[in-house]
Amino acid sequence: MFLLLCVCVCTLLLGGEAQDRATLLRGNDRSGRCQYTFTVPSPAESSCPQTGGPEMEGLKARLSLLEVLVARLTGREMGAGGAGSGPQLTGLQEALAQARGEKSLLQGEKERLQQDMEGLQRRVEEMRRETEKLRNKPCPQQVPMMSPPSSPLQDSSLAGPSGGSSSLSHLMARPNSQGDTSSLRDPGWEYGSRGFQEFKAEVTEVPAPEDRTGCGDLVSVGEPVSHRKADSIAGKYGVWMQDPEAVQPYGPQMVWRIDTVGSEVRQLFGYEDMDQLSKGFPSKVLLLPEPVESTGATLFRGSLYYQRRRSRTILRYDLASESIAARRDLPHAGFHGQFPYSWGGYTDVDLGVDEQGLWAIYSTNKARGAIVLSQLDPHSLEVRRSWETGIRKVSVANAFVICGRLYTLASYTSPNTTINYMYDTATSQTTPLALPFINKYRYNSMVDYNPAQRKLFAWDNFHIVSYDVRMGRQQQA
Repeated sequence: MFLLLCVCVCTLLLGGEAQDRATLLRGNDRSGRCQYTFTVPSPAESSCPQTGGPEMEGLKARLSLLEVLVARLTGREMGAGGAGSGPQLTGLQEALAQARGEKSLLQGEKERLQQDMEGLQRRVEEMRRETEKLRNKPCPQQVPMMSPPSSPLQDSSLAGPSGGSSSLSHLMARPNSQGDTSSLRDPGWEYGSRGFQEFKAEVTEVPAPEDRTGCGDLVSVGEPVSHRKADSIAGKYGVWMQDPEAVQPYGPQMVWRIDTVGSEVRQLFGYEDMDQLSKGFPSKVLLLPEPVESTGATLFRGSLYYQRRRSRTILRYDLASESIAARRDLPHAGFHGQFPYSWGGYTDVDLGVDEQGLWAIYSTNKARGAIVLSQLDPHSLEVRRSWETGIRKVSVANAFVICGRLYTLASYTSPNTTINYMYDTATSQTTPLALPFINKYRYNSMVDYNPAQRKLFAWDNFHIVSYDVRMGRQQQA
């Protein structure tokens, strides 16, 4: 602004005849404001031919123009200074709105958890009342279907003078000194004909025959066995694996683990066996070349299969060469929160292994959020065949594949939940189930099947756990 002002003043001075005698001064007044002073010779001087005239009028016009220019330049500086604070204010407002949104989400999650807890408390109270009711309910008396005929000897020795059998029944149902109202009848003492005896049948539950070698339906899941708790917040969610068909240089006892909390998850920890895992002593730490997305990784034939972060790309990482051996996009698969499990965590693509090979559990826009199950080629990652199940992926907490059958878990937080659906790829049919399943630590973020161990591996709220499974015999066609 000062440069423009100088140019204007010079132009003004050069345009007048008395510019050699005019002076321009700039300084601050008492209040600290900038003040410009323009001085010309007075009319009393002999050099000034007259007191007015065209020169004076022109000078006044130039001064007026100068004041207008100074006012405009001052206004622009003030406007520019005010505009600089606009983006900062906008950024603060956006941050405040985001914080309020996160607060609302957390409040909604808190309310939902509170409702779940109240529902569980109601269920516990109902079960307690039902238990008390059953305890207080007396056992029904057994009434014989037909009274046996009495012989004269029995009548003379057992019957009373006025009430024969009724007095005997009263005697046998009389409470003892401890208040027990059970019958006093000796089971070894019989009266009457043996042809009219009433026999009590005992019902014994016979378990379904178990198939420990082949494939059959899932019959039950055992209680969780804890192996280790993660050391840091990075291990709240994770995935742990054993290769069901291990190859050199790592054996079948080798255990692998990935902590999946973080934006750049790339560390793969290896342990020589389950004992070293429980002690927390890794024998191998590998740095993956590309980051991992969520808890859907799996191991098969010496390779780690996982989803690359923020993409639908599946990677095959060879453990022996410590490099990416294959990569392929899973066709039309949702990713990074489009079709996750009910617990979230960007679990859009879940990889697993069973007796029939490598599987991918995901969904697409065409399937409208329903689970799509695809069998993959372990070497090239090509899709061999796909099934659209009709089970909404966001409505289930997790899923795994056993013997070509997809099983889904109803809840990831309820301590006593169920395996609620089974989809059979052989028949393309969905069957509702109610197999009990225990979430011991109430936040199960990973459930996978290991066909070699015939166990379910899970990651439950910092805890590495496993479940035994029992399979029924496969029905012959």
